Amino acid sequence: MATTTTTTKKDQPFQKILNFRDIALSTNPNSPNSTPLKPGLLYRSGIPDNATPIDRLRLSQDYNLKTIIDLRTDSEHVEQARKNAKKISTSPVTEPKDPAEALRIPGVRYEYISLNGHPYSSALIKQLSYWNTAKLFGLYVVGYRTEAIRILGENVMAKRGLVGLAEDSLRHSKAEVKAVFDVLSEESNYPLLVHCTQGKDRTGLVVLLVLLLLGVEKEAIEVDYMASVKGLEAEREERLVQIRAIGLPDEFAGCAEGWVEEVSRCIEEEYGGIEKYLERCGVTREQQERIRKIFR
Repeated sequence: MATTTTTTKKDQPFQKILNFRDIALSTNPNSPNSTPLKPGLLYRSGIPDNATPIDRLRLSQDYNLKTIIDLRTDSEHVEQARKNAKKISTSPVTEPKDPAEALRIPGVRYEYISLNGHPYSSALIKQLSYWNTAKLFGLYVVGYRTEAIRILGENVMAKRGLVGLAEDSLRHSKAEVKAVFDVLSEESNYPLLVHCTQGKDRTGLVVLLVLLLLGVEKEAIEVDYMASVKGLEAEREERLVQIRAIGLPDEFAGCAEGWVEEVSRCIEEEYGGIEKYLERCGVTREQQERIRKIFR
């Protein structure tokens, strides 16, 4: 007798949200060495601003989403608001004071935490020569944002690579990591979605920290990290245009082999492990234990 497979609404891809997945289901749960996590709690994705009405309804009703942690910078929000100006201006309600308000999912709490905030940006800029620093600020002041970022991209970010930039985030974004884990440690905030633009690098770092805290094996974490290659495949060509414009090599559009192992090694060697690293960020042992209980 032929067997039939039941497809649920959660098995169906979103129309306009890329790279979406439940981390409990993407960390290779069938592996004999994996640590099982409670599903339906923590999701990751690329930018959800362009979600269709059906996508938004699914997040609200099918996934019962309570909180979204947005890891993007202020300049990214400004750029996205500019791209969505038509959608915002034609909103059926009065134009909001916050231009991003029209793109929010009703009933969902938003936490805006720029993972790569001022301390991180300052640390990268300090690696520029005096002349390039002056050019960067000059271009930024007159509104040439892409050209300004290109100076940083070509002279610093490209040389650091995806692994190096993740390590820089660990060192210079401790206050932001603390803010993220303050949200993650409150059970009432779940189900929760964390995202940046692609849902690959900054989101990947946050997810790595969570999974290490939960005792998930690195091999399983690697499975989740590398899933972004397929998750972002639909917009790869568009993304390549964008990263080339800011002076980054094509590999920045993908996932770095060994990324999980290298970043995890940095946490072990520089901080003595995930618990001590989070403590250095200000995340208490009590908060860490609350997060563990939420997922068990």
